[in-house]
Amino acid sequence: MKIAIAGTGYVGLSLAVLLAQHNDVVAVDVIEGKVNLINQKKSPIQDAEIEEYLAKKPLHLRATLDARAAYSNADMVIIAAPTNYDVKKNFFDTSAVETVIKLVMKCNLNAIMVIKSTIPVGYTEHIREVTRCKNIIFSPEFLRESKALYDNLYPTRIVVGTDLQDKRLVDAAHKFADLLQEGAIKKDIPQLFVGFAEAEAIKLFANTYLALRVSYFNELDTYAEMKGLNVKQIIDGVCLDPRIGNFYNNPSFGYGGYCLPKDTKQLLANYKGVPENLIEAIVKANDTRKSFVAEQVMAMKPNVVGIYRLTMKSNSDNFRASAIQGIMQRLKAQDVQLVVYEPTWKEVNFEGYRVEKDFEKFKNEADVILANRYDEQLNDVQEKVYTKDLFRRD
Repeated sequence: MKIAIAGTGYVGLSLAVLLAQHNDVVAVDVIEGKVNLINQKKSPIQDAEIEEYLAKKPLHLRATLDARAAYSNADMVIIAAPTNYDVKKNFFDTSAVETVIKLVMKCNLNAIMVIKSTIPVGYTEHIREVTRCKNIIFSPEFLRESKALYDNLYPTRIVVGTDLQDKRLVDAAHKFADLLQEGAIKKDIPQLFVGFAEAEAIKLFANTYLALRVSYFNELDTYAEMKGLNVKQIIDGVCLDPRIGNFYNNPSFGYGGYCLPKDTKQLLANYKGVPENLIEAIVKANDTRKSFVAEQVMAMKPNVVGIYRLTMKSNSDNFRASAIQGIMQRLKAQDVQLVVYEPTWKEVNFEGYRVEKDFEKFKNEADVILANRYDEQLNDVQEKVYTKDLFRRD
């Protein structure tokens, strides 16, 4: 099958690599540097499995800037364009998705379009009505950043939203699910075929539950710190209950990254007119946690606060909406001097914050070092480090 994929972020590139094992895949992006790297069999994002598969596996994959040509020859177009949250509209910005849909409609009326971007509940049905295009289905992704291909090779489930009354679209949904199963290593992956809005809701509710777990254990940690209790003992005891489980329970500076902050806000926006308390609390809890961490740091009366890494989590190169940036903003408002150590950042400043490239100078200059995730290279200055990374993972 000939497949075009719009976007080469974590979702798009991991799908491109997965599907290129058995299909002819063209990955489309607007950034020439990313296209060139992929064509050189190098990954533009940090993901161990993507890097390995590009370098070592016989893939039928190429990347291009020519979207029209890629879509014109495709049997299926997978849309993995970004949908950033627009705080003014209180809604996802779906303009990039719509740009792809309109171009595909101009050059290939027969292609099945699969939206993989995260979208509001009701969006697929809306865009099908607005464009009068009946070739659009939706499939949510459940990937972790820096583990995107792994999570496609060993997925927990495959969900596809379709028109359950349209045999042609139901067949297309099953075909897409079969393509994902074919590329995966895991066998007998649970498959769920539901309506468009149900599939959209599955995605947003799943991520909001994960944000709830992060917030829950962060607030447990806040309580323990303020009451002088051993937080590890409490978490260990709570999580031995198999109904709770020993996972997604490592305290942090807050949930961050590309998905959880925006998906929780979008779900809350979708609740307009629907009674709720919990969803709004999950959104607010993240700000409360960042404020608490900033207050704890301020109580140490530092002259210079060192920021150890801007990344969202360990083994990631993504800075987007990382929780530590929210804490930096709060400290800056208190006129605290900040210095950043981020080895992947090549500039001398990051959004107005000074970047120190010499790690020894960084350690010596900082009175307090904030580390959302701890690293062994901080061992010789442990007494300076403020972290909530209890289990040294995720």
